Amino acid sequence: MSTPSQTHQPTLIYRDNWRWVWLLSVLSPALVAAGPVWMWWTGDAMTLWWPLVFLYGLVPLADWWIPPSRRNPPESAVSQLENDPYYRYVTYALVPILWLAFIFSAWFVATHDIPWHGWLAMVLATGAVGGFGINLAHEMGHQHNRLERHLAMWVLAPSAYGHFCIEHNRGHHVEVATPHDTASSRMGESIWAFVCREMPGGAKRAWQYEAQRLQHKGLAPVHWRNHILQGLAITASLWSGLCWWLGPQVLLFILPVAMWTNFQLTSANYVEHYGLKRVQLPDGSLERCQPRHSWNSNHVLSNWMLFHLQRHADHHAHATRRYQALRHFEDAPQLPSGYAGMFLVAYVPPLWFAVMNPRLLEAVGHDPQRINFDPAQRDALCQRYSIT
Repeated sequence: MSTPSQTHQPTLIYRDNWRWVWLLSVLSPALVAAGPVWMWWTGDAMTLWWPLVFLYGLVPLADWWIPPSRRNPPESAVSQLENDPYYRYVTYALVPILWLAFIFSAWFVATHDIPWHGWLAMVLATGAVGGFGINLAHEMGHQHNRLERHLAMWVLAPSAYGHFCIEHNRGHHVEVATPHDTASSRMGESIWAFVCREMPGGAKRAWQYEAQRLQHKGLAPVHWRNHILQGLAITASLWSGLCWWLGPQVLLFILPVAMWTNFQLTSANYVEHYGLKRVQLPDGSLERCQPRHSWNSNHVLSNWMLFHLQRHADHHAHATRRYQALRHFEDAPQLPSGYAGMFLVAYVPPLWFAVMNPRLLEAVGHDPQRINFDPAQRDALCQRYSIT
């Protein structure tokens, strides 16, 4: 027979102190409207650069100033966190905001006389916000919920990158941190060389996987059930509608925005696994992907804005784990800044190599078997850093 203390023992409820802070992820894309609002107020087109100053200036400074958080939810609370619908509603709310941000930017540029530097600021700001969209698709595209997978397709449509979830789930997560993965950057490979390998390689790999899926169903690759073609149909409808409304010249804005949006994904891919390699086991297979195969960042503000994307090690260990439950691992190599700051470093290859190559060597213990080398740079790198 149970004692009263056993019978009435309360159930422990975990309280997420960051619960309401995740709304920053919803508010961030609204930054694209800040520049135009300031321009209307001041009449100065230079104010169109303020969203970029915030994203690539103030956010990295805040990440430097605020101590990184290694705080993890207890494992016993993961089920509670993942079953709490609030966190899904946050991501759902972001979908229409991203579409409105894209449409608003196209309307603003098409209907206002702005100088070339104002146009460039709007391209970069709208593309950066589009990067939030790809990040949202990344979160939703990993879930088993059919609604979330469909919403991921819609979020990717403005930038015509509908193949991303297919390539990412079925390609990158299988071959991550190997020389075969087009989305894993190599030691000595600049981001400008990486983009020439990653973007076409990802599109090709996604089409191959989708063609295989349809073939198993007895269908041709060009079929209405092809998820890549479905995404492109949404893109074509959106872009055509904007051309009908604002004139075909709006494509001169939409196309570079789409390119810069998709380059934000390339930038993230470049940063996330730079030079890290899974070791081949004696039986010829590869070791299981572990936290040490991803670069992590616990910088607070950028993680709040990116649905914990920067806790990438746990994401690869548990691909369907939702953002609010992702954990820090002590053995995961750590980036010196959040993604916004690291992107800026990556865009200057000599600076990137100076910052990251020593960190890479420390992370792998100078073991060449654990380094994913750029084949053309291997000998020079081994000589320079005394790698044996």
